[in-house]
Amino acid sequence: MSTLDRSLDPLHVSYADDPRVVKEAATEDYTTHVVPLSWRSSKKSLSMSWYSLVSGMFYLVTAATLAAVVGTVDTLIGIVLACVAFGALGYIFSGYAAKTGLTVALISQRLFGASGSIVAPLILAATSIYYAVFESSMIAHAFSASIGGLDIRVWYAIAVVMNLPLVMGGIRRWMDKYNAALLPVYWGGLILVIILAATRMDTSAWLAHTPQQAASLAAPGWLYAFFIYLGVLVLMMFTMDFARFGKPRDTKINGIATFGPVFYVFVYLANGLIGIFIAYAAGLAGGISSTAIVDFIVTLLGGWGLFLVWVTQARINTANFYVASTNMEALWTRLFRTRLPRVWAVLLCGAITYVFMLTDVLSYLLVALAWQGAFIASWVSIMLVHIIFSAGGDKNDLPEFRPGRLARFTLGAWVWIGSSVLGALFYQFGGAFGATWSTPLTFALGALLYAAAFKAQSRAALLRRANDPRDEVEDIWEARIRCHACDHSYIAVEMDRDPSQTGQPAICTACAGLSKEYLAACRNEHLSGGIAAADPARQPVQGLR
Repeated sequence: MSTLDRSLDPLHVSYADDPRVVKEAATEDYTTHVVPLSWRSSKKSLSMSWYSLVSGMFYLVTAATLAAVVGTVDTLIGIVLACVAFGALGYIFSGYAAKTGLTVALISQRLFGASGSIVAPLILAATSIYYAVFESSMIAHAFSASIGGLDIRVWYAIAVVMNLPLVMGGIRRWMDKYNAALLPVYWGGLILVIILAATRMDTSAWLAHTPQQAASLAAPGWLYAFFIYLGVLVLMMFTMDFARFGKPRDTKINGIATFGPVFYVFVYLANGLIGIFIAYAAGLAGGISSTAIVDFIVTLLGGWGLFLVWVTQARINTANFYVASTNMEALWTRLFRTRLPRVWAVLLCGAITYVFMLTDVLSYLLVALAWQGAFIASWVSIMLVHIIFSAGGDKNDLPEFRPGRLARFTLGAWVWIGSSVLGALFYQFGGAFGATWSTPLTFALGALLYAAAFKAQSRAALLRRANDPRDEVEDIWEARIRCHACDHSYIAVEMDRDPSQTGQPAICTACAGLSKEYLAACRNEHLSGGIAAADPARQPVQGLR
C-alpha cells in the first residue's frame, strides 16, 4: 500500500458483503458492478444457466438450411470447424471474464473509452432482443397452429410474457434451476422425434444428401457453412456476461465444458445433426423454414410436440432476455444518467420484443443482424487481441475500467467503428462475395488494426490520476469500501476516489458513471498532471479525447 494522503477522507472498509447489496443482487446480479468472489456460481449452477442456449430452433434450422444449400457433408465440416473456433474463443473469453468479473459494458470502457463504449451494450441488447423475437415467434406460431382460438397478436403476447418472470431473479436465483429441470426434456423430446421419424419415414440417405442444384457461392461449400456459423460471434459477448460469475478456480473446467468445446459440440454439432435429420425426414429439402420444422414436430408428437417446442424456446429465451435486460440497464444508465432497476429493464425488453413481433420483422431482421454482426465480429477480434496483448493488465493484473481513469474516446473506438462500418458496407454492396466474406474479413481487419494501434491505445487510454483506493487496502477482492454517493459497500476493485468532493471520498463504478461532476474533476486532474484540483468546477476540461 502507498503512503496515505492526510488530506483524504478515510475509507470506510469492511470485509463482509453489505446486506443491502446482497439483497439488490438477487435481481440486479451486479449488472453495473464487478461481480465479487462471494457472488460467484458453482460449476453446476453456471453450466445449467449457460446451457439454456443449447436449445433453440435457430440451430436446427441453420444446419438444415445449409444442408439444403451445400449438402450434408460440407455442412458438417463447417460445423466441426465452428466447434473448434468457438470452443477456443469460449475458453479464452470465459477465463478472462472469470478473472475480471466484468460485463461487456464495463470491459468495453477499457477498449473504447468511457463514452466510446456506449455502443457495445446497445449492440448486444438489440441483438439479444432480435433473437428473442425469433424464438418467441416460433412458440406463438406453434400455439396458434395447435390450439387456435386467439388472434396471433395475443399468442405473441403470451409467448413473451411467459418468459419474463423466469429472468427477473438472475442467474443464481432461478435460471439455473429452471433450465436444469428442462434440459432432459429438451434432449429426450428430440430423441423421441428422431426415433419416430426414423420408424415412419425413409431416412437412409440423409447423411449423403446433396443439393439438387449447386448454388452459386463465393466460397467452397464447407467454408461457406463455417462462415455462416461465424456470424453468430455474439455468443462471445454472451459468454462474457455469463462467465463473469465463474469462480477463478473453476476456470479450466468452465472453459472446456461450460463455455468451450463441449458446449459447442452440443449446440452446433448435435443440434445440427438433429436439424438436418428432421428436415430430411419431413421432406423439407427444398423449403426449409423454422415454422415448417415446428409444424413437423407438433404433427409427429401431438400435444407433447407442442410442449417440446415450448421448452425449446422458453429455455433459450431466458438467456436472450437476461442478456438483453442487463445490457439495457447498462445502456439506460449511461444514456440518461439514472438507474433503471433490472426488473423494469426486463419489462422494457419484453415490450420492445412484442412491438417487433407485430411488425414484418423478417423483412429487416436479417439485414439488421448482418450490420450488427459486423460490429460484433470486430468487437470480438479487438477483445481477443486485447486479452493476448495485455496479459498483465493495467494495474493489479486487471484492465482499467473505472470511468474516471479512462479517456472519453480511445483509438480503439475508431478502430472498432471504422472496421465495423467497412464490414457492413462490404456485406451490403459486395454482392455474393461480400455477403459470404464480410464477417471473417471484418474480424481480421479489426484484429490487425487494433494490434497495430495497441501501444498508442494503451498510452492514451489511461488518465493520470492519484489517490487510488486499491492502494489503501490489503486485498482488493475481499475489502469492501463504502460509496459516498449511494452509501453501499462494494469491493475495492471497482472503487475510486471522487476528486469533485472535498476529501475525495470513495465512489463506486456505477455512481461514478452517473456523476458529471466526478468525470469532469477526474479529467481536470489528468490535465493538471495527476494532481487533484482544489476546485474542479472552476477548471473546465478542454480538448481531452
